[in-house]
Amino acid sequence: MNRILDGMRVVEGSAFVAAPLAGMTLAQMGADVIRFDRLQGGLDAERWPITKSGKSLFWAGLNKGKRSLAVDMTTPEGREILTRLICRPGEDAGIFLTNLRLRGWMSYEGLKQHREDLIMMAVLGDRFGGPQVDYTVNPAVGFPMATGPEGSSEPVGHALPAWDCITGQQAAMAIIAADRHRRKTGKGQLIELALKDTALAMLGNLGIIAEASINGSDRPKMGNSLFGAYAQDFVCQDGQRVMVVALTDRQWRNLKAATGAEAAVADLAQRLDADLDQEGERFIHRHAITALLKPYFEARTLSEVGTSLAGSDVTWSQYRTFKQAVEEDADCSLDNPMFAMLHQPGIGSYLMPGSPIHFMGVDRLAPAPAPILGEHTLEILTEIGFSNTEIASLHDGRIVASPK
Repeated sequence: MNRILDGMRVVEGSAFVAAPLAGMTLAQMGADVIRFDRLQGGLDAERWPITKSGKSLFWAGLNKGKRSLAVDMTTPEGREILTRLICRPGEDAGIFLTNLRLRGWMSYEGLKQHREDLIMMAVLGDRFGGPQVDYTVNPAVGFPMATGPEGSSEPVGHALPAWDCITGQQAAMAIIAADRHRRKTGKGQLIELALKDTALAMLGNLGIIAEASINGSDRPKMGNSLFGAYAQDFVCQDGQRVMVVALTDRQWRNLKAATGAEAAVADLAQRLDADLDQEGERFIHRHAITALLKPYFEARTLSEVGTSLAGSDVTWSQYRTFKQAVEEDADCSLDNPMFAMLHQPGIGSYLMPGSPIHFMGVDRLAPAPAPILGEHTLEILTEIGFSNTEIASLHDGRIVASPK
């Protein structure tokens, strides 16, 4: 198996989403990612969703393919172990990923004394190092005030920790960039990435900062419509719901043809004196367009709508619950080479994804389960130079732990 990041060694001390996601992203492309945790497990070791027996499906999901070291980092011996692990020699080592508090021995300055070219990726809450999570950042940048039913005034949050997800991917990319820079210059560095800065950057990248600054306007709530174009949800005869999207000219033509609405839309455009072939005009007149299309969906079941829209190459999707997506969507199954059915110790066998990235000419690295806490303690200590006697003493002194 050709691992695209074969040889890269990353030490991870983290919790929650962004930093663990960054480590998992690298591991799924072949990097050796060693996660260290307290003897009793990390801060998110029991985070929901959990099994009926209390095992964290969240933790298992974000730590696939890593190795695990259980160590008491509050002790001098534990700190020595982690310092040796993080700062081990070799051009592929000396990379530390964390969102833990960086102070004392774990600070960049403290660790750099042991390896001058250390690369440290520090995921922060805000740019000052203050505590922030996705569910505090999102309200701060305005999205809940633009989310929800049209005409409503209450803020609406979301279930997806979007800023965590983007930050995790950016952190992985930053590590690869810093590693490339070190190979060219021999210099390491401290990289800082704040969750709130990620959100604010995307606010600007999507034109929302400019919209507020230049136009002096606030984005209104618009339900399930798509700002600036036409996309709308419809209820079918059997109560099932679908979303249709017409961003491009082709998508708009296909939607009109599939629903038999060409003549009605042309008449509507004439009455409104509007060019509905322009996506902005379709957004402005979305309610009138929806009123024309609504009877088509109300007269057909989901199956009938699906057959018609798929045959007409319309961009559409069925609304599903998470459970329905797992049970019904062929893309969320073994038909998709990203997935494999694997056994997660302590939990059972279920569908696990590998990396969604496919490199041409390189076999996709098969997904791997998350490790048991301390599963690789013995081999990791051996790799960084501890003797069998020393390792036994560390276990006896409750400095490190391995699975029973």
